Amino acid sequence: MSIISSHNMLKKAQTEHYAVPAFNIHNLETMQVVVETVAELQSPVILAGTPGTYSYAGTENIIAIADELSKKYNIPLAVHLDHHEQFDDIAYKISTGVRSVMIDGSHFPFEENIAIVKHVVNYAHRYDVSVEAELGRLGGVEDDLVVDAKDALYTNPNQAVEFIEKTGIDSLAIAIGTAHGLYKSEPKLDFERLSEIRSMVDIPLVLHGASGVPEKDVRECIRRGICKVNVATELKIAFSDALKQYLIEHPDANDPRHYMKPAKAAMKDIVKKIIATCGCAGKL
Repeated sequence: MSIISSHNMLKKAQTEHYAVPAFNIHNLETMQVVVETVAELQSPVILAGTPGTYSYAGTENIIAIADELSKKYNIPLAVHLDHHEQFDDIAYKISTGVRSVMIDGSHFPFEENIAIVKHVVNYAHRYDVSVEAELGRLGGVEDDLVVDAKDALYTNPNQAVEFIEKTGIDSLAIAIGTAHGLYKSEPKLDFERLSEIRSMVDIPLVLHGASGVPEKDVRECIRRGICKVNVATELKIAFSDALKQYLIEHPDANDPRHYMKPAKAAMKDIVKKIIATCGCAGKL
């Protein structure tokens, strides 16, 4: 198989009323966990990485590993740029084989956000690369991006219509009360705002900051039109907690082929849970 754009898989999800999970990966082990699990469950998937992830692991390495995993399991994979902000960086990563990007201009004024996103769309669509953008701002921490809760803005439905028309994006990440990182209290999502946006636009909608959101609320978001669900923090916590516990119990451990196993198993449980929540098993 191959690395593909996320455009068609999200359109299919929109038509059939489920969501595609976008799992943030960081290295060989986390990529193995995600792809092995989605292959078992025959689920579509998006492998997402922040700029920090691509810097850490190496863009070419991520593409090469994804390509080999795609061939091994005979499934298409969308490798995605999550929360990228620099045009030159995005253009370079497209040249390496990335086919799905998120350009994040949400911290700029509305018209400037439109101009930044449109510039990326014009370039990316020449190479059959799908483009996601964000309107409104999520609070919390995502890689090096920090947004105070007081600065988080919900997506305006009328602006969403204008934003999509002027940019030509393929999917839109909306702010309805979720946040990046860990929640200090249970999030209160604005479901009515989501429904209003869904009724006014026709492209796939994206939910960022799903880690820690109650399963029932994620399902309700999908019922109301969310087609892509981003999960990062929950995966990292499961992986790192299991790894730390193993090393505590086995202080002389020194072989990553052994101490990575429980970490991968714990992460796999989260991947399976999110796939079940998204209703995408068997939708490959």
